[in-house]
Amino acid sequence: MRWDDLRQSTNIEDVRGSTGAGAPGLRLGVGGTLLALAGAYFFGIDPRLLLGLMSAVPSQGPAPTAQYGTPQDEQGRFIAAVLGETEDAWSAVFQAQGRTYTPPRLVLYRNQMPSACGSANAAVGPFYCPLDRKVYLDLGFFQQLADEFQAPGEFAEAYVLAHEVGHHVQNLLGIASRVHAAQERASQAEGNQLSVKLELQADCFAGVWAHNADQTKHILEAGDVESALRAAAAVGDDTLQKRAQGYVVPESFTHGSAAERTGWFKRGLASGSIDNCDTFSART
Repeated sequence: MRWDDLRQSTNIEDVRGSTGAGAPGLRLGVGGTLLALAGAYFFGIDPRLLLGLMSAVPSQGPAPTAQYGTPQDEQGRFIAAVLGETEDAWSAVFQAQGRTYTPPRLVLYRNQMPSACGSANAAVGPFYCPLDRKVYLDLGFFQQLADEFQAPGEFAEAYVLAHEVGHHVQNLLGIASRVHAAQERASQAEGNQLSVKLELQADCFAGVWAHNADQTKHILEAGDVESALRAAAAVGDDTLQKRAQGYVVPESFTHGSAAERTGWFKRGLASGSIDNCDTFSART
């Protein structure tokens, strides 16, 4: 992925120097989280509730000290460049629709730190909190993605961040609030289906970003798309369940299968239009 000449965002809150120190943190990883969710499914516990409980563990020690602006380390500068390109690409997309794009803040941390949605921790991986409009990212997740799930590469990492920014786009467009309201009235099975559609749309939005970023900045190199597709497939519900428990329970899916996730990313990448990301009307 070509990123050296991209604008590096300064909209970053880097607390890696003051989180994780003195405490081991919880690093179950994606597979471990799936084991917990599978257990919740079979014991009749709403997986969304379990994730909420996992993220509500109180943090220990003083509040983390943040460094604001572009990080100086190589990995930090890379993720700042990707974030900057999401800001530029989505600003252009929104402007074309007569809207104004307000970007999320990215919080870089280690192991665990508080958020408006509970305590961010490495067990649940990267996530977006709509309450404070921040993306939380422990960069150690990328090492897991490469080592445990055989999905290495800079564009695989860019896809992960772009997916979380996709959730921010859903929040700005009012999609997320409508879905969450519908989930409150839904059964567990129906709520899971809505969650899948929301996640697949974020994958499609990640593809929309990649399309627009490549058209304006020519960021893609040979093998980049395949790298992102490997990452999307690696975090498909069926892939994770097979790794965690050896079999698949489609009724418990909350993010979509590997085929669905890669398919919607490719759809956004091919079209570059959010109009082609209506996962709620399409049969997924």
